[in-house]
Amino acid sequence: MSVRDATTIWNQCLKVIRQEVDEEQFKTWFSPIVPLHLEGNTLTIQVPSLFFYEWIEEHYVHALRKAIVQVLGKGGRLDYSVVVDRGDASHHPLAMNIPTAKTGNGNGNTPRQKQPESVPPGQRQVATSLRPKRKGKKIPEEYKPLLEETELNPHYTFDNFIEGDCNRLARSAAFAVAQKPGVTSFNPLMIYGGVGLGKTHLVQAIGNHIRKTQEEKIVVYVSSEKFTSQFIEELKNNNLQFLTNFYLLIDVLIIDDVQFLSGKEKTQELFFHVFNHLHQKGKQIVMTSDRPPRELKGLQDRLLSRFKWGLTADLQQPDFETRLAIIQRKLQNEGISLDPEVIEYLANTIDSNIRELEGVIVSLMAHSSLNRRPIDMALAKEVVQHVVQKQDELPHEDIEVGIDTIMEEVARYFGLSVEALKSKSRKKEIVVPRQIAMYLCKEYTNFSLKSIGYHFGGRDHSTVIHAVQNISELRDKNADFRLYIDQLLDRLRLLKQS
Repeated sequence: MSVRDATTIWNQCLKVIRQEVDEEQFKTWFSPIVPLHLEGNTLTIQVPSLFFYEWIEEHYVHALRKAIVQVLGKGGRLDYSVVVDRGDASHHPLAMNIPTAKTGNGNGNTPRQKQPESVPPGQRQVATSLRPKRKGKKIPEEYKPLLEETELNPHYTFDNFIEGDCNRLARSAAFAVAQKPGVTSFNPLMIYGGVGLGKTHLVQAIGNHIRKTQEEKIVVYVSSEKFTSQFIEELKNNNLQFLTNFYLLIDVLIIDDVQFLSGKEKTQELFFHVFNHLHQKGKQIVMTSDRPPRELKGLQDRLLSRFKWGLTADLQQPDFETRLAIIQRKLQNEGISLDPEVIEYLANTIDSNIRELEGVIVSLMAHSSLNRRPIDMALAKEVVQHVVQKQDELPHEDIEVGIDTIMEEVARYFGLSVEALKSKSRKKEIVVPRQIAMYLCKEYTNFSLKSIGYHFGGRDHSTVIHAVQNISELRDKNADFRLYIDQLLDRLRLLKQS
């Protein structure tokens, strides 16, 4: 039957469902669903992610069953089409069909389609379909095992790399290299930055783009550890020339975490010769590191000087706007909508790196699904408290605390409410505890001034700076303030032990 028939049936189902759930639940979990087709008494609907499907089946099965029975009769069935990859300009979206076990004809006996073990549902199919087909230049058979060791992650693309002020130069340079490898002055391209800021994503996006648009080129992505292990293996087999010949064949070399070549003199020597050959032949070299070339230790000077021939671009910690965009993209991919206040809280609280931010979002969805709880501010604070464990530098020992914990302890100590600390009140009995709490947050957590200010009623960073300076001076001059701080630190230490 036609899509129009499916749409009509699904709209009738939605009228029944509206009577069973509140408006917010309806908007979050039923508005994104798309009716696909109707065959006999089986309606197939498309949901935006596997998490979305599991949540619907777990929490709204009775509403769905009631709707299907009322609209299609007792023999009515509901099947799902779950989007496992949204695709791009070159690849259609991928989905897998799951006959439901819970919202079928009411007897619960419909078998659920078995998914492959050891990988998440749909992942193997996606990886296979997105892996580029090799065309053009042929590589000798004996080198193919080495090439297979350097496969790129197909999900690392420029389309899903969120651009912001923190990474704009690196992203622009990477895209220029991907369009014209070996032709631009960005050769070599060195991208550096701290853990979890997107270095690997960006350089693999270069490789994926080249493989898709210039299929005749041989692209090799390898970590420095893998490069070293290859060197040791071939050296052990007295076959080092084999490895050298392989690397001299390629058109684009992407080597990740080059800092780990430090101290490995023989491996550096091989890399030096490979680097020289590729560069002289106009081949593209891309590298990542956790620091700029001038700060790399244990690498030969002749290598370091060559690292500076092209462009060195850094990735910085994501700013608030970039973090907000990352969260929104992640939630969009999962087909989930959250209260803007929760999204803003996450963006303000998780300000260290992208990997940690994405990890918190995944944990939030997992806690929500496993504990059957809505994703609200309470759950967000609970997950952040447990997942983002800040190792803070207190004298002689470490404690794990967050801003919310500090605010609660300070409020309790001074007989106030947390809301009072966040309020606009300028009363001295509230201002002083508020400034002490800000001081403790600045001194004993890793949160930025902007994040601290956000938690204290949306104040700006200059207010936090003033509070820190004021309490620092009072702590040095006033015995009462020293006592306040010491007793509060003791309380925070006890929290870790409890």
